[in-house]
Order: sequence, then structure tokens, then C-alpha cells
Amino acid sequence: MERVESLSGQPRSTFRRNDQVITFLPGSRTAVSERRESLGLFPDLLRATDSSIGQHYSAHQRGVERVAGLDADVVQLQPKDKLRFGYRIWSEKATGLVMKLQTLDVDGRVLEQAAFSELQMDVPVSVAKLTQMMENTDGYRVEKPEMVKTTAAAEGWAIKNPVAGFKPMSCQRRPTLGADQGKTDGAMQWVFSDGLASVSVFVEVFDRSKHTVEGSMALGATQTLTRRMGDKNTDWWLTIIGEVPRSTLAAFAQGLERTR
Repeated sequence: MERVESLSGQPRSTFRRNDQVITFLPGSRTAVSERRESLGLFPDLLRATDSSIGQHYSAHQRGVERVAGLDADVVQLQPKDKLRFGYRIWSEKATGLVMKLQTLDVDGRVLEQAAFSELQMDVPVSVAKLTQMMENTDGYRVEKPEMVKTTAAAEGWAIKNPVAGFKPMSCQRRPTLGADQGKTDGAMQWVFSDGLASVSVFVEVFDRSKHTVEGSMALGATQTLTRRMGDKNTDWWLTIIGEVPRSTLAAFAQGLERTR
């Protein structure tokens, strides 16, 4: 169970109990309750059990350093190709908890960093109190975008040229929020992972009123690509997001094809 408070930008409080997540947005008095998979977010990066990670990354010890007053082993994960970023990881010596994480570009430069500035281990936590805070939605409009599990094949999509190392993890159809809440004709979200990095492929019917700019952008290590694509019957809007090089997103876009 976790509680995360945003201390910059718009106020936001997020609570997670296993895969159940609720985000409180005080500005709009909205609470978004959903089930969400954890795909390697800090500090859970090393919980992956995918035995193929070693095929795409090599690990190198970088000594011991102190983070938040505690000794941490430093390991660098170097990608073996240019389809993924590298990582430098500080893990607490006694527990293995990831205390600091840097995402590195293909030239080894730091794109993004997350770390604990203060950390108390083995402190008693009141799960009952956190649960009460998580369930207190009085005064908030609660939106529950229930994902519908599906498969890419059932939705009529396939990757004709799989991107090396990235395996499909899940596929869901996201319902529309707001005025059309409850409709299940929203975007399909197809998630891929190589055991460390993840890529989400969103596909939805093209809407001229909201899908206007094709291209790519970067925010730290997170890359986004948007593109309009069509077949003989329908135009589609493609959005691909992941903490991977832009060329990797392009490979997913080029490999995606309509099967029906």
C-alpha cells in the first residue's frame, strides 16, 4: 500500500492498494478510481522476474555510495542495443530497496532521476488510517473508468515486426471519461515490456476535433509519438508512450497493422 502526494504543480494525492488506485484532484473535486498495473515504476524497478532481461542488458557493479544516509550498492544496467535506455541503480544493502534511479540515454547521459531524500526503515504504518483516507471521497465526484480486458487480435490489430525484447503484457479497452463516462468505445491500450522498460500503444478512432498534431515529444525519459493512420474503412489515431528511445516508438508504429 502506498500514498503519494504531489508537492509541485497541481495538487494531487494518489493512494494504491495492490492494483487498486485512486487519485484525488482537489482542483476539480474529482477522484479517479481504477485498477492499474505496476510496470517498473520507481522504486519497483527490480521486481521484474523476466529471465530474458540479461539478453538485452548487461550489469556492472559501480561500488557503494550513501543515499539518504544509508549505504547502497550501485549497479549500472547497460543496454545491448539502441532500442532501450540504460539505468544506474542504487539499492539499500540490507533490503535491496531501490533508493535512487537514473535513466540514461544511449550516450550515458542522465535523462531522468528519482531518489529518496529521506527514508525511515521499519517504521510502523497504520494501514487502517491509510485505508480510511483512501476511501473518503466525500465532496468528490468519483469517476471509475473500468478497463475491459481484450486482446489485440480481437480488436483487429497485430505487430507484424515485433520489436526485439518487448513482449505483450496486457491489452485493455479504456472507457471514455467525462460526459461519455461508461462507454467502452475508447482507446485500446496494448502494453509491452522487456522486463524493465515498458511501452503503451493506444489506438482509437480518429476524431478531427481532438486529434490535431502528429509528431513526437520528450519529457525527461518519457517519449511520446502521435500519428494518424488509416485503412480502407477507417482512420485511426495512434499514440505510443514509453521510457525508451524515440526510434523504438517509431518501430512500434511502423510494425502496427490492421488485420480486419
